[in-house]
Amino acid sequence: MAPLLARDIEIGGERNRGLYILKSRGMAHSNQIREFRWTDHSIELLDVYVGPGGVLTGSARITQEAKENEEHLMLKEETERKKLELERKRKALKAQIALLQVEFEAGEAETRKLIKNSEERTLRLSLEQRDIALSRKADSWV
Repeated sequence: MAPLLARDIEIGGERNRGLYILKSRGMAHSNQIREFRWTDHSIELLDVYVGPGGVLTGSARITQEAKENEEHLMLKEETERKKLELERKRKALKAQIALLQVEFEAGEAETRKLIKNSEERTLRLSLEQRDIALSRKADSWV
């Protein structure tokens, strides 16, 4: 069995309890200090919590966890805002595309009508020129 050492850890004016494994030959174990709490029924080992400045225990741990949870929540909310903004832009783009499509189709119909009228006018002019040439007995239409 590995020797264990329970010690008080003083950080930031607060005293918490830590558990060290001093020696463990041939046995895998963590080399980190584990915080523990006495409960009415047993000893409760807490997961190792490494913050930006190292291992955190007690209220420093609780404060850092709260800060990280708040940051996580803010990032989640920002992500949701970005998703909503992206969807709003997608809908606006689709509306613009639909409007441009309607405008194009209206312009296309008008242009086709003008082209048809122009072709019909060209044909009429050609037929009128032929009729005039025939009435004058011109050689080019015989």
